[in-house]
Amino acid sequence: MTNNLVRIPAWFWVVSVVALLWNLMGVGSFFQHLFISPEELKLLPENEQQLYTQFPMWTKIAFALAVFGGFLGCVALLFRKKWSVLLFQISLIGVLVQMFHSLFIAKATEVYGPGAVIMPIMVIVVAFALVWFSRLAVKKGWLS
Repeated sequence: MTNNLVRIPAWFWVVSVVALLWNLMGVGSFFQHLFISPEELKLLPENEQQLYTQFPMWTKIAFALAVFGGFLGCVALLFRKKWSVLLFQISLIGVLVQMFHSLFIAKATEVYGPGAVIMPIMVIVVAFALVWFSRLAVKKGWLS
């Protein structure tokens, strides 16, 4: 009941909505990767086609945990729920597993070049930031 008396700053809502939009882009990317048609796959260069076909099921599961954990974590933030922390932690684990595979096992940088590390680094930084942000929100009493 005291949580209703805690004033939540406007920037909390801005960060939460921007994070939601970021994670919606991740969900879109997940579905794009999961449901790429054979015709669309054939339009890619040969090395990208090989990269797409070598992702095992566990990396797709990690990708799903990353994007849906992040998306649901943002929804939980907007509903001011403490369990956003757990969802962002699950998302972070998924991100780390997915990016480890992409960068070190599948060696995506050999296909896309050294610039291919920029987006994975951004995704990892945002995932850590959302865990931190949700913990801060709990500490400040903004979430119940």
